[in-house]
Amino acid sequence: MRNLGAPEGRTARVAIFLSGGGSNAREILARHRALGARSPIDPVAIVTDRPDDPACGAARLGGEFGVPVLGHDVRAFYRERGLARVSVATPEGMRAREEWTDALRLRLAPYEIDFAVFAGFELLCNIAADFPCLNVHPGDLTQRRDGKRWLVGLHTVPIERAILAGLGELRSSVIVATPYGGAGTDDMDRGPLLGISTPVPIDCCGRTPEELAAAAARRPAERPPRGFGDVLEEIARRNQERLKEGGDWVVFPQVVFLVAEGRYALDAGGRVFFRREPGEAPAPVRRLVFGPSGIEECA
Repeated sequence: MRNLGAPEGRTARVAIFLSGGGSNAREILARHRALGARSPIDPVAIVTDRPDDPACGAARLGGEFGVPVLGHDVRAFYRERGLARVSVATPEGMRAREEWTDALRLRLAPYEIDFAVFAGFELLCNIAADFPCLNVHPGDLTQRRDGKRWLVGLHTVPIERAILAGLGELRSSVIVATPYGGAGTDDMDRGPLLGISTPVPIDCCGRTPEELAAAAARRPAERPPRGFGDVLEEIARRNQERLKEGGDWVVFPQVVFLVAEGRYALDAGGRVFFRREPGEAPAPVRRLVFGPSGIEECA
């Protein structure tokens, strides 16, 4: 059995990966600051693939919380190789992504990272093969169809699926991300599930199920680079923002700190074990539900 977190007796050395504004990262860093010397994490680096993007919050967060920022620009990396688009859809693009990841590995080595936190890190890469990478996902990954998780995927896809299926609520899930091997964008959402948030009601903003289904039916086969721009996507984005506050910010920091405390372990098959109290033997768990005041359900 493999314990997540740091070796016993050491504060967990954590790298926080982000591509966007970093609101999830801020929640974790603010909790770390509030705990002071009692914090079980040592944030050793903020890593971003978009260091020159004004919308990226890595530099601001690094300055605010005193954490070194490691910028590894994926767009510049692709341009240097003569590739106009950052993508893994072609053999050349996939090769560039692997080279980008290998270069990142070299830069991360001196930090001796125990685990990473994907706090809005959008890039598909296989850095998760190097150390545990915790990812928060905008979908309830306990939901299954045909024996598989189905609220998976990038961008607003999980929320759109929930809306179109007539579900009344959303939850955020925290998983150990699996390495991206090129099999499809859903494969990184198949990792061990560490916890889900309490539910957040879906708000369809006055639109009928028929209207939303019709919008989905009109879509082209391939998602445009800037999204579909239709009413379904807009409503999904609004719900995603609500879920971030009522879901991500509830479950993600709690799981990160419990991992750092050594409360989680995985067996060889990826089954999740949890210590209800520090120092006790870990027991297998299928479902941990986190609310604002802590764990509400442990089964």
